[in-house]
Amino acid sequence: MAWASWTTPGIFSGRGGVHTDETGILTGDLTVHTTWDGTEVDITVQYTGTSDWYTVTGSPVPCRSERHSRALHQAVVAAVRAGGGVTLSRVAVSEMA
Repeated sequence: MAWASWTTPGIFSGRGGVHTDETGILTGDLTVHTTWDGTEVDITVQYTGTSDWYTVTGSPVPCRSERHSRALHQAVVAAVRAGGGVTLSRVAVSEMA
């Protein structure tokens, strides 16, 4: 069974932050965590240094490979930095097609 995960701490969100299912919009110093289970990617976010994780709106999404899941993680990190109310449906993931 395939499995991989990535965590990027210390991302300062752009204006508009990131949308989460549980608590709405998060802004500020954030950590993004991505887990790939071989068939889909789950992306969560937290305030850096805290223990609570929140699901990025639109997660999980189908994903066919570890390489594509890593590309999605990096795309979400870049989108959080840019701001604009990040959701997975707004993240450009052409690498996953």
